[in-house]
Amino acid sequence: MTLINPKYVKELKKLVKTSPYPSHMAMEIDTIEIDAADILLRLDNCHLQPFGIVHGGVVATLIDTATFWAGFLRIPQESGLVNIDLKLNYLRPVQKGLLTAKGTCMKPGRSISYATAEVFDEEENLIAHGTSSLMILPDKGLQLNAQKFL
Repeated sequence: MTLINPKYVKELKKLVKTSPYPSHMAMEIDTIEIDAADILLRLDNCHLQPFGIVHGGVVATLIDTATFWAGFLRIPQESGLVNIDLKLNYLRPVQKGLLTAKGTCMKPGRSISYATAEVFDEEENLIAHGTSSLMILPDKGLQLNAQKFL
């Protein structure tokens, strides 16, 4: 079993939280481990569409993000990762509160991995489910050196 240094995880979470898109969306990594990640998003008025419910793009972003980070810790440090497809189903509307996306890497691979995610509201109702294929990008890694945390 591969162990991930907690200091590296802390720095990774900090990097993601302060990156432009995640901070714009007000989402953050709650937990990340090999083959799993939980993403949190506290809903605000900016996440709603004109009918007062969460915009589908917000939910899609959560699924995209949870699948991505669920597959991330398996890839080589010098590599990057990108979602190459995203399929999802919206199961119920939500208007407010905290959303949690739980991602799982179902099939890690050397070049393509497959992950799923479920999004829950505060009452733990399932509001969406999705899948994604992820492609590893050699030589496109984060500027975060995992070795310095050993």
